[in-house]
Parts: sequence; structure tokens; C-alpha cells
Amino acid sequence: MTERHHLAFILNHIRRHLALWPNAAALRVAFSGGLDSTVLLHALAQLADQEKRPPLSAIHIAHGLQKEAEDWPRHCQRFCQTLGIPLQIISVKVDTRVASLERAAREARHSAFATQLNRGELLLLAQHQDDQAETLLLRLLRGAGVRGLAAMPKSRPLGQGHLLRPLLNCSRQMLENYAKAEGLSWIEDPSNQDTRFARNHLRQNVLPTLRQHWPAASRTIARASEHLCEAQQLLEELAESDLASAQTPSPWPWLKLPSLELAPLLALSAARQRLALRHFLAPLTWLPDSRHFAGWQALKTATHDANPIWKLQNGELHRAAGRLWWLSGNWLKPPAAPPAWHNPKQPLRLPGNGELRLIGQPPAGTLQVRYRSGGERLLLPGRGSRDLKRLLNEQRLPAFIRPRLPLLYCQDKLIAVANLPTTPALPLIKAPTPQQSACLMLHWQCLQ
Repeated sequence: MTERHHLAFILNHIRRHLALWPNAAALRVAFSGGLDSTVLLHALAQLADQEKRPPLSAIHIAHGLQKEAEDWPRHCQRFCQTLGIPLQIISVKVDTRVASLERAAREARHSAFATQLNRGELLLLAQHQDDQAETLLLRLLRGAGVRGLAAMPKSRPLGQGHLLRPLLNCSRQMLENYAKAEGLSWIEDPSNQDTRFARNHLRQNVLPTLRQHWPAASRTIARASEHLCEAQQLLEELAESDLASAQTPSPWPWLKLPSLELAPLLALSAARQRLALRHFLAPLTWLPDSRHFAGWQALKTATHDANPIWKLQNGELHRAAGRLWWLSGNWLKPPAAPPAWHNPKQPLRLPGNGELRLIGQPPAGTLQVRYRSGGERLLLPGRGSRDLKRLLNEQRLPAFIRPRLPLLYCQDKLIAVANLPTTPALPLIKAPTPQQSACLMLHWQCLQ
């Protein structure tokens, strides 16, 4: 393929990808200053001159991990000025204490990108065919499943917009030929030569050896990732079908937590259970590999009266009341003591525990909100004084809710428990004196 054909191939490939996003609000390029992103940004500038396109700009992430990188933002600024393209430079901090510095830097970049994307905007990344082949091989060597071996998707949601990789079918050699033909200059990152990094070892030592026997190795490996991506899409459709029967309403509509009914999941084969759970957990946490699915086995086989927990990287999966519940963030921390409720006509913000609202005329006397400490009793019409623990057991309220369930006291007497159903046996709140016979509602808007 001649240089002219390389140029046309790259431009046409980008054009076809962008045609799938006709309503894009803006195009933003992740611009490191290296060969790949330099070619992508230059090609998009060429297309913008030829055709009507959404506004084009670039984002450079400064990691500060290398001394040489101090000059890279200036290089990027000069290049963007020659093209007349706005450049945004964002500095991020990368935790250098982690096991994988590459992963930490990537997560820092993508987190920064996500905060910058507005609704309908596209972030274009310049990963190419060789990068895709390296990614598949790395994941294969780590024992990844179909999801991992599908490697890098051509697009996915990010922030309020979408991430797009329009060069996955273009080889690095094509990009280099384009850059030389156009007289472009780019940054050479010295860390790319450090073969202590797994990806660099593959790039410098493994793939060249493979190409000696299989010249089209990168292209065919990348094509395998496309087949695996299609297989993953079929598995996701199956998982969504299996999850549909488990995504029933919970008995507590006010409890806005991701949850699943357990029985429909247990009716599936073991492999489909794992598939459905991976699909459910994917937007919530880093997924465990097959070796760490023992936590699921323990969760589903625990005795009926147990409250088992499966701890994952970003949260916990609890089993309670015949359902699975996902808890993360403040749900995993004990709430701070509630503040004084000086004006019960106004909502009360509970630190780390949502908001409390009293609907109706407050009873006379000093009101105070507390959490359970044990031994509480509630006076119920027609039932006398009842142990709160027993009442909560009757409602089958999950154990993880109980320590943060707001209790309303009047003159040091428990008069209401938030969000329990209104029935003759257990009203939401009953006025403490016969003269105040109207029922009030104590509504707790808990964390989501």
C-alpha cells in the first residue's frame, strides 16, 4: 500500500466511524503528543477542513511521572496552535505505590476524561491495531474470559458522552507512514522502551518474533478480538434475559439499592449464574476472576437465617430477605449521630445517611432522632409495648438497614420508626397522646 493509500485509508476509516455518530455535540481528542494521537488529531483537522464537523478540541493529561514529560504540554500546545485547535491541559496525580503503574495511570486519565465530557460529546482515542493485538495477548496470558479477550471496544459510554477508538483497524506502520508523509513531529516516550513493563516486552520482544513466522500476526490477532467481542455481545444478551426475571421490585420501594431476587438466579446453571452476576456487577465494581467466585458460592449456600456477605473491590454483595443487595460508599460506614431536629417542619439531613421528613403536624414536645442501640420498645395501638427487634423481624427488614434506620423519640420515648408500612398493627407514627389521634408519616429518603 502506497503512502497515498495509507492517507486515504486512515481518513476514510475515521470518516466511517464518525458517520455512526451524526448527532455528536463535539469531538475531543485524547492528545498525548505521541505518534498515534498526533496522526489522529491531524487527520481530524484535515476532515474538518473538508467537511462540516462538530467542534474539534484536544485534551492533554499531564501525569508528572517522568522528568522528560515536563516539556510535553508545550509540544502539544505548539502543535495544536499550528492546526488552530483548542487544547485543554489537565494535571492528574497517579498513585505510584500500586502494583501496576500502567493501570493506575490509565485509570487517572480516564477519570479525568470522564469529568470533562459533556452530554453528546465524543472522546477519540488513538489506539490502533497493534495495540489491540497486544491487549488481547496480555489478557490471554492473565487468563481472561471472553469479556477480557474482546479487548478494547470501538466505543463505550464515558462520563456524559462516549469514548471512541476509530483507528483499531489501522496498523502502527500506517500511522507512521501518514506522519512522515505529512511531515509531522511527535513525542517519543522513553518509557516505551522499558521491557520491564509487560506491554513493552510484548511489543519489543514477542510480537516481532511472531511476525517472523506470521507477518500478519497483529491483524489476525486483532480480528480474533472482534470475533470475541461479538461472542461477548451474545453473552450479554443472554445475561440480560436471565436477569430480567430476577429484577423484580423489592418489598421496600424506598430502598433504592441495586438488588436482585435470588430464586430466579438459583434456577440457572452455575455458568449462567456467574454470567448474570458479572453482567449485574460490571457497572458497579471491578469483576472478580473465576478463582474468586467462591464468595458467590458461600453467599448462595449460606443457611436461611444467615446474613452472608461477598466482599468485592468497590463494595459488598449482601443476601437478605430472599434478595441480593449491592452496598458501597457510605452504606459500608456507620452513620454519624443525627443532629438535633429543631424544626420538624423542615427536612433533617442525616450525615452519611440521607434525609428525614415528617409529614403531618408534629406532636408536642422535644423531638430527637436516634439509631438503634438495642432493647428499644415501641407502643402500638391494640398490641401494647412491643420489642423493636421482633417488629423488624416480622417485617423481614434486612440486617444492613437496621443500624441506620432512623428512630423518632418524643420526650425520650420511642414513638416512630421510619418507613415501616402503614397497617393497623404497625403505623408509621402514632401521636403520643389520645388528644392527638391523627397518624403522621416519618419518611426516610435513604442513600442510593
